[in-house]
Amino acid sequence: MTTEDERYMRRCIQLARCGEAGAAPNPMVGAVVVWQGQIIGEGYHRKCGGPHAEVNAIRSVRQQELLQESTLYVSLEPCAHYGKTPPCADLIVSCRIPRVVVGCMDPFAKVNGLGVKKMRDAGIHVEVGVLEQECLRLNERFITFHSKHRPWITLKWAQSADGFIARKDGSAVAFSTALTQMLVHRIRTRHQAIMVGTHTAMWDNPTLTAREWQGKHPLRVTIDRHGALPDTLHLKDGSVPTRIYETGNLEEILSDLHVLGIQSLLVEGGAALHRAFLEAGLWDEVRVEISPLVLGEGIPAASLGGAVLESEELFGANKVCLYRPKS
Repeated sequence: MTTEDERYMRRCIQLARCGEAGAAPNPMVGAVVVWQGQIIGEGYHRKCGGPHAEVNAIRSVRQQELLQESTLYVSLEPCAHYGKTPPCADLIVSCRIPRVVVGCMDPFAKVNGLGVKKMRDAGIHVEVGVLEQECLRLNERFITFHSKHRPWITLKWAQSADGFIARKDGSAVAFSTALTQMLVHRIRTRHQAIMVGTHTAMWDNPTLTAREWQGKHPLRVTIDRHGALPDTLHLKDGSVPTRIYETGNLEEILSDLHVLGIQSLLVEGGAALHRAFLEAGLWDEVRVEISPLVLGEGIPAASLGGAVLESEELFGANKVCLYRPKS
């Protein structure tokens, strides 16, 4: 049975998703103010640098005096530090809100329990953990970045019905349709960086842009340990910020991307690079597009041992499967 607290927290999650396009690199957060069983204020974090969800929710309450008799629901722990905006915990205390319900804690070092402590020290009754898993998943990229000190990693490839990603000689095959290719570009806009291996950069000469979907092009990343990549490649045309590493050490690359503030990385291939990430346990989800085309032989896709199928969706004759690690 859904409790009243869960019902309002679910609304917080709905509101938070409205900030998907503008909140990054900040987390998506939603907030709701409830007075005597009625929602009297709502808000979400619209844009990085702008007011946080709690501020927008509190400001939306027409009768501010009712805040002293209300409960504030928020999907992520209110901040306790000065960043681009003042601490939300201070605002909550100053408004004398008596009860706050928090979905999940914020792993960011400058918050991480300090927001809850500040509110409790002021005498506010704070409850934490309502729909916690749903709230954590809402910002899994942000949380992974701050808790594991690396980007959230999505591996992506397209393959034949019999499990090959290219012909035996390494030549590419058009597995994607016009629709699924457009969706790939949409996914690119939702990642801050995109990576291919040396062989893919050399022989496929990809642009790695999101030209078929409105949004920001991701940072392009590849590896060139021996200085073999020619200056004529699209990756070296200067049109989009690109980072070329002289090391194949994935931990070093991910550490550098973390320093750059990159919270999400899309790894598009090839097979050797995918296997390296999988074998190192450095992945969070895998997106596989399966074409009805049968090759008979070729370069096999990486093995997904240790993965669980989470969802699958049909786009015409092509199927897109999403995998997550076994819990």
